[in-house]
Amino acid sequence: MVLFKLFLADFRKIINNKFMRQKFLMPILLACCLINTGCAFFVAGVGTGAAVCTYKCGELKKSYQASLDKTIIACNAALKSLKITITEKTPAGITAIIKGRCPDKTLVKIKIAMITDRIAEVSVRSGIVGVWNKKRSELIHAGIAQRL
Repeated sequence: MVLFKLFLADFRKIINNKFMRQKFLMPILLACCLINTGCAFFVAGVGTGAAVCTYKCGELKKSYQASLDKTIIACNAALKSLKITITEKTPAGITAIIKGRCPDKTLVKIKIAMITDRIAEVSVRSGIVGVWNKKRSELIHAGIAQRL
């Protein structure tokens, strides 16, 4: 308790001192504002239908302004048009996983997750660990986008 009172007394001195307020509190408040604003811009971008792709750990993710069912149908159609054989379909509530194999035996995995009732996130991974094929993932996303 004594330690807390000492900390509180020091904190009051910092707040009352104009120089310390500018040097200590303003950068912290600015950092908090930037962190929160970044998230707000992301939410606004998703809400307006901005299609931003992210490529992380071999998965190319993109959000689409479509329901989960329409997105699953578009993914199946895109895979068939690219002559990718669908080997497994796993719908599970608000997510779905589609696995397939290209003619050159490369594995393809598509994860579809419902963000809202009108926005779905599609994650495409093609290839095996360490040998991911980003171009093929982009091609699959282009086929999905064309059907939505």
